[in-house]
Amino acid sequence: MAESSITDSLLPSYSHADYAEIVVVRHGKTSWNSEGRVQLAQRLSKEPKIYAIYSSDLQRAFETAQIIASKCGGLEVVKDIDLRERHMGNLQGLVYRELTTTNPIGYEALVSKNDDQELPGGGESLVQLFERCKSALLRIGRKHKGERVVVVTHGASIETLYKWAGTNGRYAGKIDNASIAIFHLYDEDKWTLKIWGDVSHLNHNEFKGATSFS
Repeated sequence: MAESSITDSLLPSYSHADYAEIVVVRHGKTSWNSEGRVQLAQRLSKEPKIYAIYSSDLQRAFETAQIIASKCGGLEVVKDIDLRERHMGNLQGLVYRELTTTNPIGYEALVSKNDDQELPGGGESLVQLFERCKSALLRIGRKHKGERVVVVTHGASIETLYKWAGTNGRYAGKIDNASIAIFHLYDEDKWTLKIWGDVSHLNHNEFKGATSFS
């Protein structure tokens, strides 16, 4: 295991026994050099202790999680297939701006206002994506009540989590690569979004959320 950049004894403590703090991270770009992901990992290593790291098993997320783990005590990254990106069915791998000609039926399903609309070829509806992602975070939150954990996942997955916790049913702006959202899970009926879209670590600014919901 890799060594932590900061020993546990020097880390600020985390003492909120009534809820789990879940730091949800969007993975870094696959074609990106590792600078942004390292900045993210360095930031998390200086914040209250992380007890566990979970990740989608897809490579771009898992690599980001491993970089975080190397800076945060060499924790083992736990792969969770329920943290994967939305299954796009027949649209998988196609270019969005070309869909109206390459797959018009799939395009109409993708832009449908009906959240139950599944995508052709076995693709998920937004409701199915929502239930999968919600189930994963509830499971993680129950296991780590009173602890701080990191979850590395994908853009559409994070959007649906915002929709769950937010009050207006829509996510707030772009979800940048290596951005952070923080959720507090008390129980199944109380799930609070504290910070959204935080990329201050990429701008070398003071570590604070881009949008705060406290």
